[in-house]
Amino acid sequence: MVIGEVVGNLWSTKKVDSLSGARFLLVNVTDQRVDNQNWQTRQIVACDIVGAGFGEKVLVVEGSGARVVEKKSRAPIDATVIGIIDSIDER
Repeated sequence: MVIGEVVGNLWSTKKVDSLSGARFLLVNVTDQRVDNQNWQTRQIVACDIVGAGFGEKVLVVEGSGARVVEKKSRAPIDATVIGIIDSIDER
């Protein structure tokens, strides 16, 4: 799982049938690089099942776990928003 921030919406009128009715968000995810010194931001498209909105911090699952979405288990999904983050407590 990764933490991201919703930066936009994506609409697609033509798509495979298994994605019909799915909502897609553009999410910025910041990852630490291998050298543990620098950070890089990447933008992903994620299927939204929780109703996240612009500017919200979200919890995103990627890879095969992203396809385990209710009623969409056969859909070609690589990233899914599974939670909206209320707060983060770093120590």
